[in-house]
Amino acid sequence: MATDLDVFVGNTTRIDEEAYQLWLDGYSVLDAVSIRIKNGILEQTGATSDVLEGDTMDHYRTFQMLERFLHSPPKLVNQLIFQIPPYVQAMLIEKYYTFDEAFVREVLGKKLSKGTKKDLDDVSAKTKITLKSCRRQFDNFKRVFKVVEEMKGPLVENIQQHFLLSDRLARDYAAIVFFANNRFETGKKKLQYLTFQDFAYCAEQLIQNWTLGAVDHMADDIDVDLDKEFLQDLKDLKVLITDKDLLDQHKSTSLPADHQLPNICWLIHSSRGKSSSTQH
Repeated sequence: MATDLDVFVGNTTRIDEEAYQLWLDGYSVLDAVSIRIKNGILEQTGATSDVLEGDTMDHYRTFQMLERFLHSPPKLVNQLIFQIPPYVQAMLIEKYYTFDEAFVREVLGKKLSKGTKKDLDDVSAKTKITLKSCRRQFDNFKRVFKVVEEMKGPLVENIQQHFLLSDRLARDYAAIVFFANNRFETGKKKLQYLTFQDFAYCAEQLIQNWTLGAVDHMADDIDVDLDKEFLQDLKDLKVLITDKDLLDQHKSTSLPADHQLPNICWLIHSSRGKSSSTQH
């Protein structure tokens, strides 16, 4: 049976956001087609399943060609191969670097190494996130970390400058970089109830007040490394973790509005760090 198609030619690359999200989520072409059919696209467009499969394959090929530019977002903005409007470029970048909180909670604070990447099969099974998506998210964490870990200047601004992310997403990545650099043990049983946003809040407070940059604005690793001398002095705070009366008294007298203080204390206590001073 012959199928009539309306064809047009243009130089603007068409991006289907639904297909893009399915690609980011790690679905195969056939799985993506099934999901799009369930979402009612055939009824909406009057297309056949064969046409939909071809359309999905075409989108996937485009996304695969764009991916090398997404690894370095400024290259996507400056490239001339694909004619993509700026607002669509921003959407592609933001969605590519967006992550699942269930996934980041499993890898937060761990070394972004090949060993951790080998364990992503277990993470995928536990979180019900496809392995392909887990790998993309892990590679994004590692890529951002490698680019900004040795940079001078505010961490959030460095991330925004080199990856063109929104302020909120850049701040989330700053937390991921901070925890990866200082190797906090976020997987302890007593910390399991905390969400990623709880940890992100703690990271933001630590960056603003306890890093080398907060103490010395001329420091090289301005927002990444904690002040070692300050950490040594914090050893006395361990008593606050084990003595509930002291903790409650401290909260009520010095930080009445900061409900995250116990979380920060646990984070400091559980830090493995990169040196003996940081371990304490």
